Amino acid sequence: MKKSFGSKFKMLFSKTKVNEDFFEELTDILVEGDIGAKASFEIVDELQEICESKKITEQDDIIKELKALLLESVKSIDLVPEAGKQNVWMVLGVNGVGKTTSVAKMAKWFKENGVENLVLASADTFRAAAIEQLGMHGEKIGVRVVSHQHGSDPSAVVFDAADALKSKGPGLVLADTAGRLHNKENLVRELQKIDRTCTSKADEGCYKKIIVIDSTTGQNALRQAEVFNEAVGIDAVVMTKFDSTAKGGVAVSIGRELKIPVAFVCDGEKYENISKFDAEKYIDDFLGL
Repeated sequence: MKKSFGSKFKMLFSKTKVNEDFFEELTDILVEGDIGAKASFEIVDELQEICESKKITEQDDIIKELKALLLESVKSIDLVPEAGKQNVWMVLGVNGVGKTTSVAKMAKWFKENGVENLVLASADTFRAAAIEQLGMHGEKIGVRVVSHQHGSDPSAVVFDAADALKSKGPGLVLADTAGRLHNKENLVRELQKIDRTCTSKADEGCYKKIIVIDSTTGQNALRQAEVFNEAVGIDAVVMTKFDSTAKGGVAVSIGRELKIPVAFVCDGEKYENISKFDAEKYIDDFLGL
């Protein structure tokens, strides 16, 4: 669990003096915590410089400086559909990260937070189960789902969903898209086509691209974010499986390397298991504070 990282961190202070070995071991712990080698080395180098220049040797003071450095890397964003406008949000991510369920969780979240006109677009037309799954979620949470048959053009689904939304006034379309990374070229082409449709259907400044990542997959999640970001540009991250993550430091890597903020974290299977991302709480949990 996340605490195991914090306990390793505390053990480091109890057994090692604050010297070269201490900083080397701290780097290893950060890498194990899924922050990634490059970011871990940079953060620890900065921390060492700060500690030497300020003559810091006490545990609490070192933790305080490390927390500040980590917080600089982690970004958060408050995702809110613009009132009185046509908002279209494309939700991306590889298969298996909990993307379709996250779309439903977000829909329920926004419905409970005042967004009355909501439409889900079942634009993952390649995985037949995704269409049925989103339809089932829509029924349970009382949100309209627009879908076409299996194998149809995902852009057409988004187009129709946006029209269905508009017929009832301003609101939000959440589009669930396919995430087949084994053929990157086709995926990119397909996403760019959906991207053009979303751009044409959303009011100015009301189109967002959100990636869903599995917190437990560490640097793989960073690579996925890179691929999707290169394809269409990503505005925000949703982190899933946050309850079972052994490490969870990937938000630091994504923030530091790609400058992409986190909007929500999901920590369970139920619709209620979604909350706004709190950067400070995240770092405190990560460090076991």
